[in-house]
Amino acid sequence: MDTDALLYQIALTLIRGIGDINAKKLVSYTGSPEAVFRENKRALSKIPGIGEYLIGVILSSGHVMERAAEEVEFVTKYGIKPLFYTEKGYPERLRHCADSPVLLYTLGNADFNAPRIVSVVGTRRATDYGREMCRRLVSGLKDLNVLVVSGLAFGIDTCAHRTALDEGLKTAGVLAHGLDRVYPPQNMNLAQRMQEQGGLVTEFMSNSNPDRENFPKRNRVIAGLADATIVVEAGSKGGALITADIANSYNRDVFAVPGRIGDAMSEGCNNLIKTNRAAMVQSAEDILYIMGWNRPDVKPAATQRKLFVQLQPDEEAVVNILKEHGDCSMDKICIGSGMQTSRVAAALLNLEFEGIVRSLPGKMYRLL
Repeated sequence: MDTDALLYQIALTLIRGIGDINAKKLVSYTGSPEAVFRENKRALSKIPGIGEYLIGVILSSGHVMERAAEEVEFVTKYGIKPLFYTEKGYPERLRHCADSPVLLYTLGNADFNAPRIVSVVGTRRATDYGREMCRRLVSGLKDLNVLVVSGLAFGIDTCAHRTALDEGLKTAGVLAHGLDRVYPPQNMNLAQRMQEQGGLVTEFMSNSNPDRENFPKRNRVIAGLADATIVVEAGSKGGALITADIANSYNRDVFAVPGRIGDAMSEGCNNLIKTNRAAMVQSAEDILYIMGWNRPDVKPAATQRKLFVQLQPDEEAVVNILKEHGDCSMDKICIGSGMQTSRVAAALLNLEFEGIVRSLPGKMYRLL
């Protein structure tokens, strides 16, 4: 671990009002977190989106180094592995999300770049039906060695983590606080088991409380880490529905378990299905089929690319990005091309018809 580099990485997250998107922009223009603190006012003023107020905040942020040094000591003492967004090992699926955390703190042995990852979310007030469906779905994923991600909360989250452990699957809990505690504290033993068969991950430093505003931030990480988000049981409002909406905004697959009409704890799931924001799932086989994971030993038949196809400008831009970067999400293609999502989607559809591009599970695309 490069503690000198980590010091500035942590300090970057402590600059008041910067946020993840601007932090990445600053690193991109200056070259490193350390360089952000060494730039002068004139250089900072040339960075798009960094106005006078933020420049003032950055130039007066020397005091954050003391707190950053304390966190470096904490991370070192407890064997925590930090993951900065530019470094190898940072979750690739999450890296493609524009608002992903610049820095994560992890404990355990979970591989956040595993071939298949699903997030399982739901209400804290789970019913017997919800817990049974959660166990069925997670158990049905064991043959593919899927990493199961959830939020370590009561109810569906706890059921998903425990079932994964019992089935020999690795499971990771995304926390809304620092790694110096477990919330709820009743899940302390569960969290310790998970560190041996998965892990814990958070963007929050030590001494961060599980405050209300932290949970939506936590939910975007749950959605961004996975190929698909499964909502097992949810009322008309709550964090599970927020996670599903975020997953949709990331162009990730979303599944929901249906429930009885009028059942308060199934109202959210039924509405997700009704409004086409989630695919209905009744068994693990449904997930495997829709994600294309049901026959992992069989490679898809090769598609013959048509020769001498005259590409339209939008299609050519998409092809060039796939040539340069390899498999890409739609978000990455949109960012790289500067085109709106609707234009990219139309170009990708035409390229699939022409046998030039193939869609992959998790809404990724590959040039053939």
